[in-house]
Parts: sequence; C-alpha cells; structure tokens
Amino acid sequence: MAEETTRVPIREKVCYAFGDVASCIFWQTIGSFLLFFYTDVFGITAAAAGTMFLVTRLWDAINDPLMGTIADRTKTRWGRFRPYLLWMAVPFGIIGVLLFTTPDFSPSGKLIYAYITYNLMMMAYTAINIPYSSLLGVITSSPVERVSLSSYKFVGAFTGNLLVQAFTLPLVGYFGQGNRAVGFEYTMALYAVVAVMLFTVTFLSVRERVQPAATQKSKVLEDLRDLSKNKHWLVLLFLGLFTLSYVAIRNGITIYYFRYYVKNEMLYNTYMVSATFAVIVGIFVVERLAKKYGKVRMYMVLMGISSVMTAVFYWLRPTDVFWMFTLNIVANFTMGPTSPLIWSMYADAADWSEWKTGRRATGLVFSAATFAQKMGWMIGGALPGWLLTVFHYQPGVAEQLPESIFGLRLMMSFIPAIGSILATVFVMFYKLDERTMKQIETELNERRARAGQVSPEAVATA
Repeated sequence: MAEETTRVPIREKVCYAFGDVASCIFWQTIGSFLLFFYTDVFGITAAAAGTMFLVTRLWDAINDPLMGTIADRTKTRWGRFRPYLLWMAVPFGIIGVLLFTTPDFSPSGKLIYAYITYNLMMMAYTAINIPYSSLLGVITSSPVERVSLSSYKFVGAFTGNLLVQAFTLPLVGYFGQGNRAVGFEYTMALYAVVAVMLFTVTFLSVRERVQPAATQKSKVLEDLRDLSKNKHWLVLLFLGLFTLSYVAIRNGITIYYFRYYVKNEMLYNTYMVSATFAVIVGIFVVERLAKKYGKVRMYMVLMGISSVMTAVFYWLRPTDVFWMFTLNIVANFTMGPTSPLIWSMYADAADWSEWKTGRRATGLVFSAATFAQKMGWMIGGALPGWLLTVFHYQPGVAEQLPESIFGLRLMMSFIPAIGSILATVFVMFYKLDERTMKQIETELNERRARAGQVSPEAVATA
C-alpha cells in the first residue's frame, strides 16, 4: 500500500533540517566572509571580486534548471532527490575547502583560481541543494505540514548560520595563529567534515512520499513551457531575488561596518549571533501565524517592519551600539519567518502546476529557489564590491576616507532596504491562498489515490 502523505514525524523533520545546517555552514561562510577573504586575505581587489560574482552567475541561468530537470528524471531505489545528498556531499566539502585556500600565485593567477573554484562551488551547491530543497515538495502533500517542515528547515539553516557567525573568526585565529590564509583553509576543512556527516544523516532519515504519475511522459521543453506559464512561480522567483539581495548585501558588508565605522571588530560576532538567535525565535512562531493570518499577509507585514528597521541604520552613529543591536534583532526577528513561508510557497507552486497540467516537475520548480538564492547573493556580493571601489575603500587601512564611511552607512541601510521593500510589494501578486491550496491538495490526492500513488487514508485526512 502507498504511504500516507500528510503527517511527517518530528524525527524526520529534524533530520531534514540537518541538511540545511550542512548547506548553510558553507553558504553563510561564503556570504559573510568570502568578499572580505578575497580583499583582505587572498589578495584581489573588491572590484575584481564583485565582477567575478556577477560573471559567474550567468552560467546558473542554465545550470540550475538543468539540474532540476535531471533530478526530476532520476530514478533510484532511494528516490529522485535523496541520492544526490549522498553522491555530492564529499565533492561539495572538498571544493568548499579549495574555495578558501590561498595558493602562492601571481595576482592574475589568483584571479583565475578564484574564478575556477567559485564556479565549481556554485555548481556543487546546485547539484546538492536543488535536490535537497526539492524534498520539501515530496516528503508530504499537505500545505500545512510543508510550512512546518519548512520551518524546521530554516531553523536548521539559521543554526548553521549561528555556528558560522559564532565560530568562524575564532577558529581562523586558532588555526592560523596570525596567518589568516591558513586559518580560513583549516576552518573550512573542519566545516567540510561536519557538512558531509550531516548530509549523510539527512539522506538516511527522510522519505519521498509524493511521486509523479507512473504514466507521466513529459519532455524537458514541456516542463519548461509549463514553468514559464506558472505565474505563481515567477512571483516567487522575484521574491527570492529581492529578499536574498537584501540579506547578502547586509551580510557581506557587516564585517567592514564594524571594523571601519564602529571601529570594534570584536562586536561583529556578538552582533551576528544575536541576530541569528532572533531569526530562529521568529521562525518558531511562523507556523501558528501563517495558519491564523495566511502566508501572504504575514509575509507583507514582516518584510515591511524589517525594511523600516534596516533603513533607520543610516542615522546611527558609531557609538550607537545599543541601537545597532536592537534594530538588527527586530529586523531579523521579523524577516526570519519569511524564509520558510517562501519555500513552502514553492511546494505549493509545484502542486498548482501539477493540478493545472497533470505533470509534476518538483526539481525544476525548486531550481528557481536556488537560482534566485544565488542571483540574490550575486547582487549582494557584486554590488558591495563595486561600491567599495566607488567609495574609495582601501583594504586594511584603519582610517578610511569619509566617502568610504558614507558608503558603508548606505550599504547597511537604504541600499538593502530597497530589496526588502520590493519584496513587500511584489508578494501581492501571489494568489495561492490557503483556501485555494486546500482545494488543490484534495483534488490532487484524489487523483493520486485513483492512480495508486497515495492511500485512500491520505485523501481522507487531507
């Protein structure tokens, strides 16, 4: 008998979240420290790093949907998406170490090395993260359970972020003993071991319950055509792009802000750890709020508050440390829950496409999430790199020029707030409300029951 598709055991939710801990151990390190590593340790200019972040993302326009279509067509005894957690974990870890390795090359040789390793890292991230994210759409068919599963996922993600913010710089200092190049390389080697172990636990613990119809005979072009007509998917693509741009700009510039504006780099760790705790606390309340007020309404309110808190940073003085922490905690508490909301919406968009077309392409739908994530980080990485150059930033110089300080203030306030404001407005175009998704869930489960894909009990409990 096919399995019940509504309820997911808590143990499985926790183990699913371990995959995002593993992913974000690397992703958060890249977002928070890679630009700083390139400019102040590795030895390339901020402008060169920013341009690299932009150029290397062009390949993702092909690579991400390609990986989604490959995963959709993978057939193993473990399922379509689970196997990639096992197959790609070790390559992902090795390339992550190479990304933060400083070879004894000429400046042009270092730039070539950076292009190669960064591209490889983004490809490895795609190969493991699109299948991992797609599991959210096939572990359960229930929209309510997906919000819960997505909440666990992002508690895992921000737990990974918390570990990175709390331990990266201390570990770099411990391993490097004054040599930050060695410190970063050894720290990433430790992170790689942890990530491989966590991905393996996730692989062993989760199950794929929602399957495409056995008679489904879709072609890549048909899937892409369906995707282009999925207006809800397009809205989510832009939401992810705007949101991740906001996050990436703030994360990438914060260490510069505390080092050169506040002039107390030691506060950076505490600042980022407190923000991550605020995010995790916010995520814990998202499931109840989403049930009561709806995903779209909650998203708009939360992002609106976060936008205001961010913009106020422009007026803070270097001595206003209390308000820096307070505003950032409130901004992260309100913005944190938006991540599980968006990702549960992707699963809903996959259901809507199956309901509309009779064909399911979960991996392709979730490839948009990863593509938006990387494009958001691309903008968030490239823009600060260029703006640091525009505002005459000088790596390692304690007393920066007034225009450099002005640029840091803008990149902590109004510039990222533009992304969050756009996301707040754009979500109004997303129309899959709770009533619509309940109808879609019921009809899809009835179809799957008739096709033998799910049990009649699953339909009854939907």
